[in-house]
Amino acid sequence: MSVEAVPFPESQPNGYSWFPDEPVFDPAKHLALEMPESIRYLEEFGYSAEEIKTKASPVAVSSPFRVLSDKGAQVLLETARALRAHAISCERIENMVRGGCYRSRFLRDLCIDPSLTQLMCDIYESDVAPHTMPLHLGHMNFSPDDLSKAVDKWHHDTLPLDFVMMVTDPTRLDGGQFEYFVGTKAEMAELAKQGKTPPRNRVETPPFHGPGYTIALHGNMVVHRGAPLNSPGERISMVNGYVSTNTTLDDQHRHKDLTLVDDPECLYAEWAKHSAWRAKERLNTLVASLEFNADRQAIADELSDAIRDVTETIDQMRDTGKHEMHHYEKS
Repeated sequence: MSVEAVPFPESQPNGYSWFPDEPVFDPAKHLALEMPESIRYLEEFGYSAEEIKTKASPVAVSSPFRVLSDKGAQVLLETARALRAHAISCERIENMVRGGCYRSRFLRDLCIDPSLTQLMCDIYESDVAPHTMPLHLGHMNFSPDDLSKAVDKWHHDTLPLDFVMMVTDPTRLDGGQFEYFVGTKAEMAELAKQGKTPPRNRVETPPFHGPGYTIALHGNMVVHRGAPLNSPGERISMVNGYVSTNTTLDDQHRHKDLTLVDDPECLYAEWAKHSAWRAKERLNTLVASLEFNADRQAIADELSDAIRDVTETIDQMRDTGKHEMHHYEKS
């Protein structure tokens, strides 16, 4: 099992304060971890072996499995309702909360819990760690005020791996299902060009059995959405992010999308730390494995590749041009 790749910061960003009088997260009391009954793989979705080998995990999606006990689900619901006061919106999602782990110690400790991380390692069949960027921990989606809008439009995620947990009881809702497309991002992009959404015979709607139930998702590779509600109701879901600890694999992030939604006070420092962590690990690998070689261009290329994440981050941070939030729906 991985430890935290980048430990959670000991200080809070400006403008954030801890909720007072929260229950203390206790894994023995608040978790009820179960393995999913089934796993689906990226190859089943149409991805090639060549594409899959550079990704964080071969897994596409799991069936729903339990993470929280009844007590844990109740505390998380209360936490989510308290966080609702900090909701923001973007083109893709009408109501969401980012940075909740800087306000709720309960949410933070849940999201980085070692036993939960071990479960995710087992499910992803890969060594993973809680996301290096706390903005990707404990993301909350809330039901839209406009019932004609999806909770979250068809998209693939800005990060490689995550889980989606139902915070409210999905069995009490009319609509608002979590759905995913059994196909590739390239197929979805072609459908979007034609103004189409996924055909219903290629859309799966996993049955969540109650609050605290979760699916593991290769969010950067599997196109998914939160469907619209058919009638008013409280619909809250929580997304928790993970990274592969193998930094030789693709980064699988769209960091620049975050500039359209996230608090700059948090974002740029977190982004820089993520890129620095990737570069540090890749440089350490280079130190340990680089062989004697008179070909200075080849060695320069290896060194350049080791720091690629940092150089790309610098370029993107300095680029102030217009940028649009990715999703597959233009209306």
